[in-house]
Amino acid sequence: MRPARFADFVVELVKNQTDASRVMPLAEAAVGELPFGVVVERGGREERWQFIGQLADGEKHEHPEKPVEGKPAGAGELPKGGDGEAWFAAAVARAGCAEVAGVERWSVRAGARVDHRGVTVRFHNGARIFARLF
Repeated sequence: MRPARFADFVVELVKNQTDASRVMPLAEAAVGELPFGVVVERGGREERWQFIGQLADGEKHEHPEKPVEGKPAGAGELPKGGDGEAWFAAAVARAGCAEVAGVERWSVRAGARVDHRGVTVRFHNGARIFARLF
């Protein structure tokens, strides 16, 4: 899934979450310098997510996207309040999207930097989205 389609996916996903009061693409939130991402409001706080994509091996931007489906990633309960990274990772994993192969939080990796928060979403076609919380 490429960043533009992932942003649309996240907007649809997040607007259906009971603890998210608002979601919009970065461009609508006047964060025009970043082309892909969303702004989510939860618990009275705004969280901004930037999306950067890595194409699957051999794929080119000028070619149409070729989604591949497989077993969807799964996760436990969606955390309430608090940690935006954990909440976002769980929301994407719990979505049941057959294109999503896995979701990895950056802060729980070995040697992770405290100020480096985000999520890597891996897709069955080999593409990845790097979702950075800023």
